[in-house]
Amino acid sequence: MPPSTAFFAQADSKENIAAYRDIVAPHLDEATRRYWEGRDLIGRRRIGGFARGIYKHGLLGRFIGAAHLLARVHGVDLRRMLAATSRAEQREIFEREVAPIFDRAFVRWLTSQPASLFGLGIPPAQFEALAGDARMDVVLKARLEKLACDFDLKDNYFAVQAFGRGYDGGEGPLPPYLQAANHDAVRARADRVDVRHANFTDFLSEQPDASADRYILLDAQDWMDDDQLNALWAQITRTAKPGARVLFRTAGEPSILPGRVVDAVLDCWAYQAEASLDYTARDRSAIYGGVHLYVLKGAL
Repeated sequence: MPPSTAFFAQADSKENIAAYRDIVAPHLDEATRRYWEGRDLIGRRRIGGFARGIYKHGLLGRFIGAAHLLARVHGVDLRRMLAATSRAEQREIFEREVAPIFDRAFVRWLTSQPASLFGLGIPPAQFEALAGDARMDVVLKARLEKLACDFDLKDNYFAVQAFGRGYDGGEGPLPPYLQAANHDAVRARADRVDVRHANFTDFLSEQPDASADRYILLDAQDWMDDDQLNALWAQITRTAKPGARVLFRTAGEPSILPGRVVDAVLDCWAYQAEASLDYTARDRSAIYGGVHLYVLKGAL
C-alpha cells in the first residue's frame, strides 16, 4: 500500500508521522502546515492524531466513541458486529446484542434530547424532521439496523468505521479513493481539485449562467432556513446547464424543498422519485433518511 494511502487507511501508525514529514508536508501551503504541526487544546501536535487514530478524534469520532462507551455500560461490545461471517449472522448479532440497548429507559431518554444527535451532524433544528411521528430511539434503531444488517459488512466501509472505529489496519473495506487499484488514477487527477473555503451560494453567484451540470449538496440544506434555501436554489437554477442534476441527502425521509423553495424556482426542476428511493436504499452509511435527485426540466 503506498505510504500516502496508508496515511489514511492505517490512520493509527507511528509511521504516518514520517510519511507526513517526508511525503505530505512538502506539498502543503504554509497555513495548512502551521495547523497540523501546531498544538491542540491539550498541547499535543495535531499531526500526532495520525499515530493515535485520527478517526477517534473530531465531532463524529467522539460521538461514535461515546456510543461504544454507552454500549459497553450495557454489556455490549459493538465491535462484535465485525466478527459476523454472513448477513444472517450480522442480523443475529444485531437482534441479540445491539437492538435491546434501545429498550433501556436511559437510552430512550438520551436519544430524545436534540443535542444528543449533534455529533451525527444532525442539527437540533432538524431533530423533528429526523424523528417525524416516531420516537427518536425507534428511528435510530431502524437506521442502525440498516447499517448492521442490510449490507455485507465485508464491503461496507461505513459500518467498519462505526463498529470498528477505523479501517481495520487497511485490511478491511476501504473507500474507493483509498483502494490501491485507484491510487494512480487519484494521484494523476489530484490537480483537478479546486478547493474553495467560501459560502456556496456566494460562490455560485460569481459563476456564469448555464455553466455547471452537477451539484452535490450533501446534507447542508438541513441547516438552512427558507431564505438561505431560496437564495441557494436561485443560483443553482441560474447556473445550471441543460440536463443539470442536483443530488443531496436529508435527515428525514422526504425532500425538504416543496413548500419552502418558491414554486417559480422549484418548478424548473423534476424530482426523480424512483431514482431517489433507489439511492436511499443503497445508502450504506444509513445515517440519513433520504437521498434526493432533481433534474433540470427540458432535458429529461
